[in-house]
Amino acid sequence: MVGTVRSRSITAMAALSALTVSSFHGVQAEENNSYLAALHRHVTLTSTIPENGDLNPYAVFVAPVSAGKIQKDDVIVDNFNNISNLQGTGGTIVLYTPSTKKTSLFASLPQNLKQCPGGVGLSTAMVMLKSGWVIVGSAPSTDGTMKTRGDGCLLVLDANGQLVSAWSGPNINYPWGNMAVIDSGDKATLFISMAGFDVPGPDVLDPKTGRPVVVNKATVLRMNLQISAGKPPVVTDETVIGDGFGQAADKDVFLVGPTGVVLGPDDTLYVSDALGNRIVAIDQASTRTASAGTGRDISKDGKLRRPLALAMAPNGNLIALNAKNGQAVEIDPNSGKQLAAQWIDANPAQSPPGNGDLFGLAMKPDGSGFYYVEDDVNTLVEAVP
Repeated sequence: MVGTVRSRSITAMAALSALTVSSFHGVQAEENNSYLAALHRHVTLTSTIPENGDLNPYAVFVAPVSAGKIQKDDVIVDNFNNISNLQGTGGTIVLYTPSTKKTSLFASLPQNLKQCPGGVGLSTAMVMLKSGWVIVGSAPSTDGTMKTRGDGCLLVLDANGQLVSAWSGPNINYPWGNMAVIDSGDKATLFISMAGFDVPGPDVLDPKTGRPVVVNKATVLRMNLQISAGKPPVVTDETVIGDGFGQAADKDVFLVGPTGVVLGPDDTLYVSDALGNRIVAIDQASTRTASAGTGRDISKDGKLRRPLALAMAPNGNLIALNAKNGQAVEIDPNSGKQLAAQWIDANPAQSPPGNGDLFGLAMKPDGSGFYYVEDDVNTLVEAVP
């Protein structure tokens, strides 16, 4: 997903806060209990482009607490591209405050950072802990392709956006997908997909398919953290709880690999396997001591078109965003039935509409809808009744 330049000012699109896109957003619903069926408006809230011109919003996370620069329920968004629109080179995080409708810069990180193998390119892996720490993944490149990738890292920022530490190691290789978290304050558990192991550049083609080589080495990593008062989180142990997922470089969208990660109330971790065009489940996610491989299939094909971000709606259903069109798909995780699909990005400039535009996703705290970003126009949007 390569964002395009529309403005270089955070405040330039403040006037769009009242803009509602209504055309082409109908819901194809098969059940009356569809969560998506109640969402009728798609409201553009703000530009995600900071003053340095970073583009391509990826991660979306809602702040659980107020700390430092961040107010509770702020929407935190990071950028994957720099002003030159090179993927894997963005280093900024912005905050949108719903109560004031203002957008501000939270953090700006240099592209070259010795603590992070390969540098900085902020990915969809981002979370804010109840203790105020922000943890964000780096999936770096120097030329905007996987040809020059580094292994990346996880960056730990304080609540004022200052870098305090970086985590790297053999289990951390291109932290890619949106994080799931269990957070009790003094302890936390993170679940993150890693999608860079041994992936060559997009010019290395499989002779059988003529497409970039697929490497079945992507993982889901569980990290347990200890957080002492006033001190940064410390990793106490790491466990690979899923592996063998497909990952591949792509000239247009940079990298395709497992992206969405969401934890259900029964300790089931749901993962969107983009190349497999499916949603899978890893049971006993917080306690298992060994990998579940690629888990068990929940839903495959149908309305799914390379699913990326995942979230769980208040009714317990999964919401998945498609990469290959602008639809959100609602799935019953118990039956695997795909209940509804809604065009949340219907930009006709792409074919199909919205193709390549969606990435980050987060539920609103009151459950009334969700936030998402449109990469093509570098904006934060909400879906509401």
